[in-house]
Amino acid sequence: MKKVLVVEDDRDIVELLEIHLRDLNCHLQKAYDGISGFEKAQSETFDLIILDVMLPGMDGIEICRRIRAKEIHTPIMMLTAKSEEIDKVLGLEMGADDYLTKPFSVREFIARVKAIFRRMELSGGKTASPVSAQILVFGDLQIDLDMRKVTIHGERIDLSPKEFELLTLLASAPGKSYDRNRILNLVWGYDFEGYEHTVNSHINRLRNKIEPDIHNPTYILTSWGVGYRFNEDI
Repeated sequence: MKKVLVVEDDRDIVELLEIHLRDLNCHLQKAYDGISGFEKAQSETFDLIILDVMLPGMDGIEICRRIRAKEIHTPIMMLTAKSEEIDKVLGLEMGADDYLTKPFSVREFIARVKAIFRRMELSGGKTASPVSAQILVFGDLQIDLDMRKVTIHGERIDLSPKEFELLTLLASAPGKSYDRNRILNLVWGYDFEGYEHTVNSHINRLRNKIEPDIHNPTYILTSWGVGYRFNEDI
């Protein structure tokens, strides 16, 4: 059974989500304001956190930022109204994994939740068999694709799911340049056209974690006028 935290002040929406999450074999915990929602998010372990952007006490963007600052990598789906376009961009840059714009269809909500759970199951901590093991090695950097583990000098680097997927995309094809729209489509799984700054934010966070010198990157290079590529000369 999956454990899901919903932080939403509209009780009708919470009730609707609860009905359909139960059908997905999920146990739901609820918070109706931002402060209690954040307390639950940092004190318990969840398989998914669903955050409304506009919340009393502490907004969803700030909750997302604080969760990621604490190195909590639980997938986060954010809910926003159409008028909150800037919040959508900020949420993605803070580390949200997915977005739904109100009003949304139940069918789309279920599909998005199922997709998140599938991605998390693929990243489960099972030991890979010798046949399936895939490890990319670039100098001191090692990427274990099956274990979803990244190490530098033998020390594990904690990456969020999106940071790992972004690194894997680039490292799987050294020298290949990807523009930001292409990265958004491949890593986020569907079109986030117009949110290229999300890629920049994730690249910056990734560089801060893996680069010896972020001002002179070793691994993730900028392809000027295009986007980003992984260094093919390592």
